[in-house]
Amino acid sequence: MARMDELTGFAHAYDGERLSGASAGPAGRATAVLLHGAGNGSKERLLPFLADFAAHGCRALAFDFSGHGDSTGSLAESSLRRRYEQAVAVLDAYAPAADPLVLVGFSMSGQTVADLVAHYGRRVAAVGLCAPAVYTPEAWAVPFGTGESRFSELIRTPDSWRRSPALEALRSYAGRAVLAVPGTETVVPPAVTEAVQDALSARARYTRLDLPDAEHWLGLWFRDHAEDRRAFVAALLDGRFPAPGPVVSGVGDHGDRTS
Repeated sequence: MARMDELTGFAHAYDGERLSGASAGPAGRATAVLLHGAGNGSKERLLPFLADFAAHGCRALAFDFSGHGDSTGSLAESSLRRRYEQAVAVLDAYAPAADPLVLVGFSMSGQTVADLVAHYGRRVAAVGLCAPAVYTPEAWAVPFGTGESRFSELIRTPDSWRRSPALEALRSYAGRAVLAVPGTETVVPPAVTEAVQDALSARARYTRLDLPDAEHWLGLWFRDHAEDRRAFVAALLDGRFPAPGPVVSGVGDHGDRTS
């Protein structure tokens, strides 16, 4: 008999690409999806989360966007739009339709999580954002390219992110939300983090989790710091999806800050 937290690999064909993924845990309580960031990001550093969600009785998924990890495709040809569409395709194929959704995004996938919130609406029960970025709407469908691409030009335009639809989607969201913030952030401007926090504080049941010794790459931090990772998962599932074991203490509610 398979263990509840045993990982199962899958390959999902979508739009000419093969997306490599892994899952763990049972259906029925909720399905969590873990979305990695840009650059050399991949599902590998997020796999420990799958067992943690499974330990709470949840199903959990992680996959490589095209051009990353074990998936096919070219990173230069990808875009924010394609990442969103791939996430929808994987969720629709592997998340049982009756399951509430827990959406977790790292860095660039902060934008993707917000796009999914707008798409799935009330089905989204919890949102976890880890050093998230949001982007100008003009950049959404533009291929990432390489070097000095049009995408890079758009996202480097000062304050262009302030018009991101992601902020309105997060402002309208009324479920559970946890924002993980590294102590040293050299990638996402502080104003972006503040804007995301303000948006989540509008309606969501919001918690901020400060990680003073961490840097931007929180997927790597959580991979190597199991206590922080499990506290993050417990905070996301708190209230609606209680853990079968002892509750992790020290994570505050609605704007509390936990080191």
